[in-house]
Amino acid sequence: MTYFETTPDAAPDYRSEKRARIDGFGSDREMRELARTWRTKALEKKYMNNFSWLGRPMIQLPTDALAMQEIIWAVKPDLVIETGVAHGGSVVMSASMLQLLGHGSVIGIDIEIRPHNRRAIEAHPMAPRIRLIEGSSVDPAVVGEVRQAAQGKRAVVFLDSNHTHEHVLAELRAYAPLVCVGGYCVVFDTFVEDMPEDYVWVDRPWGKGNNPKTAVHAWLAEQPGFEIDRSIEDKLLVTSAPDGFLLRVA
Repeated sequence: MTYFETTPDAAPDYRSEKRARIDGFGSDREMRELARTWRTKALEKKYMNNFSWLGRPMIQLPTDALAMQEIIWAVKPDLVIETGVAHGGSVVMSASMLQLLGHGSVIGIDIEIRPHNRRAIEAHPMAPRIRLIEGSSVDPAVVGEVRQAAQGKRAVVFLDSNHTHEHVLAELRAYAPLVCVGGYCVVFDTFVEDMPEDYVWVDRPWGKGNNPKTAVHAWLAEQPGFEIDRSIEDKLLVTSAPDGFLLRVA
């Protein structure tokens, strides 16, 4: 049973049909292979750089952005913690969802927040719900600051910064324990492990065997309170986060 299966979004007949369709996608090898092939081509052409949220560029697949808003709406967190800010589209999206809910704030962490991006984010209508922290997401001082801000709050976490195994594993150890039961830690770019064998990552330290997906599985082996919710991946099909939607169950 997944979180979304227990969250009513329509009449029972509609929900039953939806669950059956998503379950079918999960076992549809042709659809999944088409999705994987399309994602590889989309990466080569920088397709995910085409989009924005409320005027700020958002470097995400649209399907993943839709999943993020579904998670926020379903969990109704007090706090969204995001690593990786870039142009700010993702933190603005999270803030806008919290604005609709009427409560909550976003913490966006990045090792470098470029001045023009900071100015644009701080001038945005959603800025009152956004707190930016410049520094490494695994720096003990940054982790301590975030943990203090998260005390007593229902939190969800989105990890999308440095994609090496060691960095993501350190982020999971630092921030996933802050996620509320029934909430999610989403680890992006796990698809790196699934890229074709001959794919070459230019000027990037990650690749097969050293990426967010390997970190996820290493971390799950030491953390029994989370499980992979593949129903989200199954309904999206095209996602940068296969095995990356982690549901806290205990």
